Amino acid sequence: MDKIYIIEDDENIRNLLKIALEGFGYEAQGFETAEEGLEQIAKEPPALVIFDWMLPGMDGVTAIRQLRETEAGRDMPIMLLTAKEKELDKVVGLDCGADDYMVKPFGVLELSARIRSLLRRAHREENRDVLAYQGISVNRKTREVTSSGQLVELTLKEFELLVYLLENQSRVVTRDELLNRIWGYEYDGETRTLDMHIRTLRQKLGEEGGSCIKTVRGVGYRMIRQEGGKNA
Repeated sequence: MDKIYIIEDDENIRNLLKIALEGFGYEAQGFETAEEGLEQIAKEPPALVIFDWMLPGMDGVTAIRQLRETEAGRDMPIMLLTAKEKELDKVVGLDCGADDYMVKPFGVLELSARIRSLLRRAHREENRDVLAYQGISVNRKTREVTSSGQLVELTLKEFELLVYLLENQSRVVTRDELLNRIWGYEYDGETRTLDMHIRTLRQKLGEEGGSCIKTVRGVGYRMIRQEGGKNA
């Protein structure tokens, strides 16, 4: 269930939104000030946050700008609610980092539709961060790797190597391309560094995951679908 935070100083509007969102199947939590909302977001980031513009203390626009500078809030869907309806106000609101802007008074059904749209967009973005291949799953954003359902601890170079192979799984990736891409220098005949990383990467991925990395002799490596076994 997606969690939505409502940062709105008007208690009646805050409660109305909470009841409406829960009726649409979301988990909703309200906050009276931006400071309270930002503190909770840092502890437990929601799927989406709704900010009122005019708040006691820090205003919503300032809070959104501040939130966008954090790791948790960089890609978080944000809706701005306000009584400000001039075109310039909307420009300011969107430029501060809000993904959408609704003017009070608003319709609950339209608000729900806009929230669904923002969440669909966010879920598509999340899916693009995940690479999956025959039991191997890599989240580029969190740097979490699993193979056959087991968490795999990789070094930075091993992670970058696996990601590049998965991103180019439809073709053979040459040795010099990997060396230049991952280590930042042109291939000069020394392949022991790359070979060592491929070997340890296969070991860490386990028999099923490791067998997906095939050596193309004299050329490089590619990902293949295979039911086990090891590749040279």
